[in-house]
Order: sequence, then C-alpha cells, then structure tokens
Amino acid sequence: MNRRLTGIAATAAVLALSAAACSSSKSSDAGSKSGGSAQSSSAGSTGSAAGSTDAKKDAASATTAQDLGGMDALVAAAKKEGTLNAIALPKTWANYGAIMDAFTAKYGIKINDANPDGSSQDELNAIKQQKGKSSAPDVVDVGQAAANSGAADGLFAPYQVATWSQIADAQKDAKGLWYNDYGGYIAIGYDADKVKTPPTTLKSLDNPAYKSQVALNGDPTKANAALSGVIAAALANGGTLDNVQPGLDFFGKLKSDGVFVPVKATQATIQSGTTPITIDWDYLQASAATDLKAKGINWKVVVPSDALFGGFYNQAISASAPHPAAARLWEEFLYSAEGQNLWLKGQARPAELDALQKAGTADAAALAALPAVTGTPQFATQDQMSAASKLTVAGWAKATG
Repeated sequence: MNRRLTGIAATAAVLALSAAACSSSKSSDAGSKSGGSAQSSSAGSTGSAAGSTDAKKDAASATTAQDLGGMDALVAAAKKEGTLNAIALPKTWANYGAIMDAFTAKYGIKINDANPDGSSQDELNAIKQQKGKSSAPDVVDVGQAAANSGAADGLFAPYQVATWSQIADAQKDAKGLWYNDYGGYIAIGYDADKVKTPPTTLKSLDNPAYKSQVALNGDPTKANAALSGVIAAALANGGTLDNVQPGLDFFGKLKSDGVFVPVKATQATIQSGTTPITIDWDYLQASAATDLKAKGINWKVVVPSDALFGGFYNQAISASAPHPAAARLWEEFLYSAEGQNLWLKGQARPAELDALQKAGTADAAALAALPAVTGTPQFATQDQMSAASKLTVAGWAKATG
C-alpha cells in the first residue's frame, strides 16, 4: 500500500491537502506541529507546581500553558498526575504506538489507551458515560462530525497550544475546543495475491469479480473512516459533498450483489482472507502494507482518481478530564515538531506540515514516503460532514439491510 512521492510531486500533494484544509474544514473518525523556539522550549522543561488539588483546578481551567505559569509549570503538574487516559488509539494508526511511547519516555507519564479499536462515537460516549471516574478519557482523537457534535454538547475544554498560530483558521475551532491533527485521502487497499483484477477506481468495485471481498473500516454511522468511504463513493457515482445519497445507494447495490462484506476491516480480517479489498485512509493502508508484508501478504494501495476525498481528524480535551494537566501537555507534545514528525512518519499529513516545511523541520524521508496522489482533491466543510453523517445514520441500515 506504500506508494511513494518524491521531489516536486510530493510537495504538491501535501500542499494540496494543507491548502484545501485552509479553505474548507476537514472531515472526520475513529491517529505535530512545526518547529521553532516556542516548540523547542515546550519540549523538555521541568519545574515546580502547586499542590495536587490546586494544580488540577488550575489545569482544568487553563486555556494556554501560560495560564499555569508557563510550560515548566504545566510539565510539573502533568508529571504529578502521572497518567494520561487516551481512547481509541490503535498503535498502528498514524504511528500512534511510537507517539505514545515517545510521550511516556519524555515525561514519564503512563498512558492508558482504552478501547483502541473504538470509533469517534465511542469516544464521545465514553466522555459522557464515565464522567467523574478516574478512568474517563482525558483526550480524544475524533472525526470532524464528532468534533462538531462534542463541542456543541459541551464535552470539550478550550485549549490553545503554543503553536496555535501555525494551525490554519479553517482547521480549528476559534475557541480551541477542537483542532485538526493529521489527515489523508480515502484509498483502496487489496491483497494482490487474491484479487486478480486490481481495482483502480471506487466505481470499479461494482463488479461480480469482487464478490464477498469489499469492506469498510467500521460502521459509517459511528466511524469517520467508514463515513468518509461512503462520501468518496458518492463522489465516484455522481454525488457531491452536499449530496452523499449516491454513496449509500452504491454500498446498497454492493451489498445486494454480495460484493460488500459488512464487517469492520482490520489486519486480522485481511490475514484471514475475509476482507481482501478495503476502503480506508491512505496512511492506514500504507501502514498495513508494511505490517502485512512481514506476514506474507502482498498488500497494494491506490488512491482512486474518481473519488479523491481528503479529511482530517481532530484533537480535543475532555471538559471533565481526570488528568487535566497531562491532557494539555499531550496536546503540546503532539503539536511540537517532534510530535508532528511522528505523525508524518506514520505517512499521515500533519496539520502543521506547511509550517514544518517552511521551517525546514519536516522529516524529509517521511515526506517522500507519503502515498501517491494525483488529481484535484475534495474536502468537506464542517456543515457538509455533519449533514453527511446525519443522512448516513438515518439511511445506512435501509440502504444495506
């Protein structure tokens, strides 16, 4: 699944994603920032903090590190808490395994990753259902529809990282309730040893040769990766970002023809032969290709030209985070040059990639390894993502039942 871009072509592709993000907000589900003196100073400071009760109170209301007295005080308060509760972060998703390890190594803070294979909706549900418990999520990584919903429901705390100005206005909530973290494009992955007719477009999947082979990454009524696959299918079948019904109809036809497999595609289902063709984000397909190669599976990837749909996920801090200082330090780490490059190494395009490139701090090898993209990508606005989500929630069961 790892198709490489080099030189000018690579730069053009990543800038296309970044530029489109600036002109329209990104899409969503469920896996950093540019370099500079502000980030460097936030990367390893130490200091003292007030008593645990006061520190938690201050951290829970802090909208910037300066509200706590600066990065040293934030680091000290986070270390005193000693724990970060994350949720729905598979280690193979956008390099999150390495990201979590790096955070713990840097600050000595243990990360509890609950329900690693959960969806964006699962993350929001956990904030609501576990409120007041020590096991409740501190932070979430969700798609755009879930980010909008969570913000509207008062689930998130406003916070602006040190590199806030390096995130485009269209890629963040003005109050800091959520902010784009990394993104990519919907792609088709397939087992080249089992799929004898390589798919080249999404529309081409409507083929009896692919019977019992095509799957999404989850339920599109709950998971953004799957919802984005439906939107991409709409674009490939005469729909628009304002009309994704053709995407529902497409999967309805695939289901009635026996082509669509209604199970969540994972590396395990690929290895078992249950889902030899998957529709998912390109960076996840690329990561899977590397892992599957070691297991003897020849996984290939193509970003379909008839459905070039891109989107970003979003970070947010729970308003009821049991570890508010650790939650804020996590965001500072993710939006530092170190964190941003770790996402890039996972072959995802971080929100501050443009700033990284301008500062000369982007990992050159990781940049060159991004999956190949050709054509003009489309990105949904926040309103379009919310509307697509509502339509899919209401119509998915009927279309594919």
